[in-house]
Amino acid sequence: MLQDKDRVFLNLYGHQDWSLEGARKRGTWDNTKDLIALGREKLLELIKESELRGRGGAGFPAGMKWSFMPKENDGRPHYLVVNADESEPGSCKDREIMRNDPHMLLEGCVVSGVAMGANTAHIYIRGEYWEPLQRLEAAIAEAREAGLLGKNACGSDWDFDIEVTRGAGAYICGEETALLESLEGKKGQPRLKPPFPAAVGLYGCPSTVNNVETIAVVPTILRRGTEWWTSLGRPKNTGTKIFSISGNVNKPCNVEEELGIPLKELIEKHAGGVTGGWDNLQAVVPGGSSVPCIPKPTCDSVLMDFDSLREAQTGLGTAAVIVMDKSVDIVRAIGRFSHFYMHESCGQCTPCREGTGWMYRVMKRMAKGQATVEEIDSLLDVTYQVEGHTICALGDAAAWPIQGLVRHFRPEIERRINEYAKNSAVAAE
Repeated sequence: MLQDKDRVFLNLYGHQDWSLEGARKRGTWDNTKDLIALGREKLLELIKESELRGRGGAGFPAGMKWSFMPKENDGRPHYLVVNADESEPGSCKDREIMRNDPHMLLEGCVVSGVAMGANTAHIYIRGEYWEPLQRLEAAIAEAREAGLLGKNACGSDWDFDIEVTRGAGAYICGEETALLESLEGKKGQPRLKPPFPAAVGLYGCPSTVNNVETIAVVPTILRRGTEWWTSLGRPKNTGTKIFSISGNVNKPCNVEEELGIPLKELIEKHAGGVTGGWDNLQAVVPGGSSVPCIPKPTCDSVLMDFDSLREAQTGLGTAAVIVMDKSVDIVRAIGRFSHFYMHESCGQCTPCREGTGWMYRVMKRMAKGQATVEEIDSLLDVTYQVEGHTICALGDAAAWPIQGLVRHFRPEIERRINEYAKNSAVAAE
């Protein structure tokens, strides 16, 4: 288990003061001027050395992503855009960072902004996050008054300020280019790429979009050193991660742990175990509703990091761990995911617009057994036609849960289809 001395988020549960005074006692804004003084190239080098990967779902190396920003100034401003939309079902980690330690995010914005040549950060926050929004805005006001933001931020000769924008409840705006469209006041629909945001992003200017947790950990990595950070976790999966554990566990929670912790240890030690005991486990969705579920035999030994979960034919995603015990109707549960993605599709791409609705209607029938065994393969075929054929990854997110269900629980689907057919025949007689 992660030792207390290695924890990054010291007020994750809100037991301490969230304001500037409390944040400073925990080390936030400590010698930020010296971090800024490292300069753009050195900061990029250190973040690359740390092997920090994005905590928003894709797990792309942060240092590499930042390095895509133009080095030469062509007169356009550079922007850091922080994705605080957090609409992935099961995920609730960024909410706690903004609510209980907002200054960690603000300091991370300043330092990360220097690394990409940005003087402004735009935080796009989920509209339903009213309390986190209030605290974030209060923290920004405190930081401006203390000279930590604005002209000559932190006394460093670097001007930097932060603006906050509320979203309006659209899941699709968690996709980086749809988020940029929404920030510009347009309909939240993903853009075609290329051009990528690093070349043509917010208002047509070079922009980098990163998740809240990714940005919040940057100053701590720089203060404590990349060797410390890479000593935690596993190779290419370094550092700590906030896991959001929900579902059929005795103590649902957010918890910071090392990447690579065994899933069973994570659930048993931090969430009080599965309801009814570990043997009552049916399946786990390890990274939010957009990744495939894995059955108990896989859960017994799988490690919670990007690469281990990919090898298990699923993903870490946002590390939103949804636990399902044997009381859960798993076909109906995945069907509920399908309904969500049908509802949240922006409708721009035909495979997603038509496919998500078709998949949900089939899943709805299969949950009742009102289908044929042959339709299972037809459904699977449609998921592969949707996957990888849309502008953004929402099509993949709609397809993967169904693929995981069929991969691991096909006998259960067939059982209820056969049972329904048998009962219908009896009723007809």
